[in-house]
Amino acid sequence: MALKATIFKIQLQIADMDRHYYQDHQLTLAQHPSENDQRMMVRLLAFAINANEQLSFTKGLSAEDDEPELWHKDLNGEIKLWVEFGQSEEKWLRKASGRAKQVQLFCYGGKSVPIWWKNNEQALSRYQNLTVFNIPETAVVEMAQLVSRNMALQCNISEGQIWLSNDEKSVLIEPVILQGAPHH
Repeated sequence: MALKATIFKIQLQIADMDRHYYQDHQLTLAQHPSENDQRMMVRLLAFAINANEQLSFTKGLSAEDDEPELWHKDLNGEIKLWVEFGQSEEKWLRKASGRAKQVQLFCYGGKSVPIWWKNNEQALSRYQNLTVFNIPETAVVEMAQLVSRNMALQCNISEGQIWLSNDEKSVLIEPVILQGAPHH
């Protein structure tokens, strides 16, 4: 019997001073059986950084290969933002860069990221619409401690610093931009 996804309900209050975006979002996140809490929280972080009314999660890890896990499609079906996670292959990012106006890659994984980046930096530098973030391992581990089936989270973004908190704990996340610049 196939394992089913675990469903998480999230109330996310976003106060993004950098973009002047202040909004509450009711999200339902499906966690694939092969996905850990850390990866799911990096997906939630990417949503918070890019939040808008058209930003949406797709079917995720179980989806077809022709769509990302998170994207912003406009009303005409044009892909404004394509978001990938982990240490993606260059061919996959090339495909995304050709289909979307902006592509973001959220890397996490501690010591393996600099090695991956060293091996891929030159190839990825060709893609002018690609921004690569490295989310520090300590922040990823701490974000996973916020996980519960029903989450009420506040996300405050100011000057590139992100605070993600619930009623008991706050986590400081300072993404390192390996390539590109934040596009808002």
